[in-house]
Amino acid sequence: MSAPAAATLTLHWSPRSPFVRKVMIGAHELGIADRLTQARNVVALHRPNDVVMAFNPLSKLPTLVVDEADGGREVFYDSHVICTYLDAHFGPGRLLPERLEDRLTALRQEALGDGVMELLLLRLFEGLRPEEARSADLLSSLHRKLRRSLEVMEQDLPSLTARPFDLGHLTIGVALSYLDFRFATEKWQDAHPRLKRWHDDFSGRPSVQATIPFDDA
Repeated sequence: MSAPAAATLTLHWSPRSPFVRKVMIGAHELGIADRLTQARNVVALHRPNDVVMAFNPLSKLPTLVVDEADGGREVFYDSHVICTYLDAHFGPGRLLPERLEDRLTALRQEALGDGVMELLLLRLFEGLRPEEARSADLLSSLHRKLRRSLEVMEQDLPSLTARPFDLGHLTIGVALSYLDFRFATEKWQDAHPRLKRWHDDFSGRPSVQATIPFDDA
């Protein structure tokens, strides 16, 4: 894989997607956000996007298209793969720690944060269905998983505070921010004051302030 010094990096993007925000925060942390050309696209489970599917058969965001100066092209998805690519070329080791123990911890925390974002998206989609069509069992299951995930995040604070900022911190922070964005009435902070304080610090980072989500469509 060649270094993308002269490559054009196009990120298929949405300001509402937590997984896109994860990539953009990573790009800001690496100091290369201005290298990414953001292509706005709308994707939905019930309506595949032909533009995105030309690069990503799953029709999901984020999708990164790397066009090399020699005419070659590479495509990367999902958020983990994109962050790994950016870290390898513009880090390295800034997002994914080089020390194996720290890297595995960061990847575990990333998996937890990604999982929370996925269950929040499921909860959002289920809430958009007509009330009579919603699954009470599914919503109850998602709620229980969220509550337990928040408990584990708070238990993991010593690990988060012991390491420099990496992909684990980033993904946990984005997941909590997405919870606030889509479910502001959740009031998770009342039961997890230490996690709230950590998230307040996360929210003050310039990379996080530069990527605040919004609804535009």
